[in-house]
Amino acid sequence: MNGKELRERLHRGDRVYGTMIVAVSPRWPAVCKAIGLDFAFIDTEHIQQNRSQLSWMCQLYAATGVVPIVRIPSPDPYQAAMVLDGGAQGVIAPYVETPDQVRQIVGAVKYRPLKGQKLHQALIGQVPLEPELAEYLAERNAGNVAIVNIESVPALEALDEILAVDGLDGVLIGPHDLSCSLGIPEQYQHPRFIDAVDTIIQKARARQIGAGIHVVYAGGLEQEIRWARMGANLIVHSMDIAAFRGALRQDLDAIKAALQEVPAAGKMENINL
Repeated sequence: MNGKELRERLHRGDRVYGTMIVAVSPRWPAVCKAIGLDFAFIDTEHIQQNRSQLSWMCQLYAATGVVPIVRIPSPDPYQAAMVLDGGAQGVIAPYVETPDQVRQIVGAVKYRPLKGQKLHQALIGQVPLEPELAEYLAERNAGNVAIVNIESVPALEALDEILAVDGLDGVLIGPHDLSCSLGIPEQYQHPRFIDAVDTIIQKARARQIGAGIHVVYAGGLEQEIRWARMGANLIVHSMDIAAFRGALRQDLDAIKAALQEVPAAGKMENINL
């Protein structure tokens, strides 16, 4: 799969599957491909990656047929352009709260390399692009995917305006930040949290925009399946270190129990990224 195919599937309502990747290894892309993932969600908001390292990761995932989508540190159009230059086929902008922020990200992802006043005028519909330029930009950026994180009450309040921005391909709910913004930290079964997620997914899918939630917290699998049945089609399940931790802990506990040894007693906290 490539970015263009993934973007088209999101708008059609087809489900696409991925996981968050924080570890740097040349082995991971082949593993992701073998287990049926469509994309890799590479995080640079919470995880340090240098530009060269990130570019190698993106190029390797793309060559394997797994779409590299990078979450940038902040909703900055110049950071978005930078990761695309390095080989990313999609951008996730974190903690977006206004339609203007979304327009800036769309401008960087879908109008590259246009910048400055000419880009601003085009984005707000003030001055239309010349037909030849519009065709050039559409063709050049056809494989780029623009996604924003919805993870706060202000973003919920501005959701209709955010979803109305032309060129937006998907919204991804950040459960930890959203629960904190709602005043109910890590209470993922709370009715207000569930209602907020339901609203985001339903409104996005009604506009044929991809929607999903990054489920990496304990007990979230049943919720994830329920939201997928509701229409969520940007499926971001778990992350590499959480999957490693869970599988290894389960196996070690089984081995120790069989050998009549005491399993590890430490509680596995949610990994909030």
